[in-house]
Amino acid sequence: MQQIFEKINESILEIKKYCDFIPEVAIILGTGLGKLISDIDVVASIDYSQIPHFKKSTLESHSGKLIFGRLSGKNIVVMQGRFHYYEGYTMQEITYPVRVMRALGATTLIVSNACGTMNPLFKKGEIMLIDDFINLLGTNPLIGQHDERLGERILDMSEPFSQRLIKLSENIALEQQIKVFKGTYAAMTGPSLETRAEYRFLRTIGADAVGMSTVPEVIVAKQVGFETVGFSVLTDECFPDALKPLTLKEIIETADIGEPKLTKIVKELLKRI
Repeated sequence: MQQIFEKINESILEIKKYCDFIPEVAIILGTGLGKLISDIDVVASIDYSQIPHFKKSTLESHSGKLIFGRLSGKNIVVMQGRFHYYEGYTMQEITYPVRVMRALGATTLIVSNACGTMNPLFKKGEIMLIDDFINLLGTNPLIGQHDERLGERILDMSEPFSQRLIKLSENIALEQQIKVFKGTYAAMTGPSLETRAEYRFLRTIGADAVGMSTVPEVIVAKQVGFETVGFSVLTDECFPDALKPLTLKEIIETADIGEPKLTKIVKELLKRI
């Protein structure tokens, strides 16, 4: 942890060789928000491989670029592709870009993902605003030697997602006649999907949806002072008594159904932040 502060400075020095751009909002594009890129007035696009200490995204659907530009009147920095614990990266490596984007000047973080729902009231292809989370990854990105320059070590998590931005997003969805749910997201390591018994367990402990990302990023976002809002595209219905085999292709196809709705909400949210 004590080396991260120096690494952040090295990353920023390299990024500034490509553009001298101060973002207001950072966005992590998960499955379900990838096509937002086409609406951005791009100033610079930098491959992760060109940025010191950034890792390589190993998923086909995650391009692995840091993009700077303007959208809905805001200066933004966008992660086109995130890192997952199941790819073999440490929690510090997964969350490192969040620290860099905050150090670049961004103060608001919008994070998205695709996930499965255990709540029978939620349907696939629809959007869930993440109100809270349950960390079942078995670890935490703040574990290790502490450097006070990175933020507080013992971190209050009573509001990991901004209630102000949640309410604003709900109002936008209502205006645009887009159905959104609000719920609790549970993070599991993956990459295997859950068993019927695990889905029952997750529902019992209060989870509405389950995925393999987002939680580490949000913990670090809270530490560094981001105001964060999170969205999930519900790609599959994880009801134990009616569970069917599922493929990645089906997940992506369902995410594509929800993506236009989420894109509309995020673009309008940027105008009002």
